[in-house]
Amino acid sequence: MCTRVVYLGQEDTIITARSMDWKNDMGTNLWAFPRGMKRDGAAGSNSIEWTSKYGSVVATCFDNGSADGMNEEGLVANMLYLTETKYPTPTDNDPRKPLALSAWVQYVLDNYATVDEAVKELKKEPFYPIPSRSPDYEVTKAEGTTHLSISDPTGDSAIFQYIDGKLNIHHDREYQVMTNSPTYDQQLALNRYWEEIGGTTMLPGTNRAADRFVRASFYIKAIPQKSEINEAIASVFSVIRNVSVPLGISTKDQPNISSTLWRVVADHKNKRYYYESTRQPNVFWVNLSDMNFTAGEPTKKLTLTDNTVFAGNVAEKFVVTEPFSFVPKVERDS
Repeated sequence: MCTRVVYLGQEDTIITARSMDWKNDMGTNLWAFPRGMKRDGAAGSNSIEWTSKYGSVVATCFDNGSADGMNEEGLVANMLYLTETKYPTPTDNDPRKPLALSAWVQYVLDNYATVDEAVKELKKEPFYPIPSRSPDYEVTKAEGTTHLSISDPTGDSAIFQYIDGKLNIHHDREYQVMTNSPTYDQQLALNRYWEEIGGTTMLPGTNRAADRFVRASFYIKAIPQKSEINEAIASVFSVIRNVSVPLGISTKDQPNISSTLWRVVADHKNKRYYYESTRQPNVFWVNLSDMNFTAGEPTKKLTLTDNTVFAGNVAEKFVVTEPFSFVPKVERDS
């Protein structure tokens, strides 16, 4: 599910965009979390525990997991589907702590200010992810097998994938695009082939993840790299819309090839988080500078599932709400 791109403009104009593609409505709402929240990995009594260092605004799936978001330092995290994922099998006396997949994005946003800091710490593998089962599992039959991308105001990027039980980290400013299958090293190889052909000659046009990767890679570099923020935001929206999947289209048994439900565009420099639903006629945004992330402040929610139409900066529209619980680890069927 999904496509993610990073725009590297002039004068530190860095913008990350992603589309969310899935077979069914994910009940997405926006949440604002303050600093100082005590959390655990929702994976049993031995779960990893932490206290959030940074406040954040996140987009949820089913209000039981953070799928995407930005923290107050401008770090952005995006979780996308990856069929090839195989998480680690813990060993006896494993020093790592379990973390439910539903809390992976939140763990990163809560704890790190930059990509470089996150990479250095996550290389140590303080946790191992545990798949979570979404409420629409009986429909999709898809457990959480995902990978994670992060980006920051310097334009730095990193991709985290668990392949054959091992953590693979791709860390470089050049890693501006991520979609789904195949694995990232294979995506890069496929893209090199298309780069030789040239995007103005021909581009693959299907909704398959590999084709979206190629188109996104070409267009995010082909559009003018500007510092004028309104032009830059509009350009990035045009790219992420180009690689979106029309509403109503899905591929049987492949939830990673499904309709685009919503898109977000994150302005790292101005700490602004834009949201666009494919079922609503307008874009709105959250100015993180207008949110109070002071430790001890309440959690707040912006409800989107009631089809309210928003416009402009919605920071003042968030309502105090008890925080949701991250969906716990999968309990295997007997």
